[in-house]
Amino acid sequence: MTYLLVKEHSYEEEIKKSRFIAIAAPAQSAEQALAWIHERSDPAARHNCWAFKVGEQYRFSDDGEPGGTAGRPILQAIDGQNCDFVAVLVIRWFGGIKLGTGGLVRAYGGVAAECLRQAQKEKYVPTVAASGFCPYAEIERVKAQFEDFQVTVREEQFGADGVDWVLALPEKKLGAFSLRIQNMTRGEGWLKAMVNDSADAD
Repeated sequence: MTYLLVKEHSYEEEIKKSRFIAIAAPAQSAEQALAWIHERSDPAARHNCWAFKVGEQYRFSDDGEPGGTAGRPILQAIDGQNCDFVAVLVIRWFGGIKLGTGGLVRAYGGVAAECLRQAQKEKYVPTVAASGFCPYAEIERVKAQFEDFQVTVREEQFGADGVDWVLALPEKKLGAFSLRIQNMTRGEGWLKAMVNDSADAD
């Protein structure tokens, strides 16, 4: 099961006099993740280390810490907490005591994991975009099914005979809802997935 963050969350911990603040936030794209990291970084801190995961895209940065001791452990914390579409920034104020490579890995990975563990999350439901048509006589009856099938309307255009829709709904419900529309409209209405389109970012 994959989880998405509902909202930004932070967690602070002092480790051998160094102050660590982990901040995690939802991110719908790599560009959004990088912009958020830039905005939330503290230039007065010694290190602003981060990682993000957005579907198949991911990046991380050690920001001056020894290679592999900060960014990658943060990314591993994201994977370990089964999160996606998320950016995590860990800010460190050096306290004068060196932690060593193992200590850094445990510190960065640990505070990131705890931040994500505490954050408010929801289950990730893969969605698809689908185009469809419904004759005027059945529009209200079909719309009454939207809530049960978790349908949201992305586009709606009214024509001579009915409405053309672009809808977003959970991938696993597409087949059943398509059949429902066909049955309710006696074959006049239809719904099919749009090729190379996804509503995951909605």
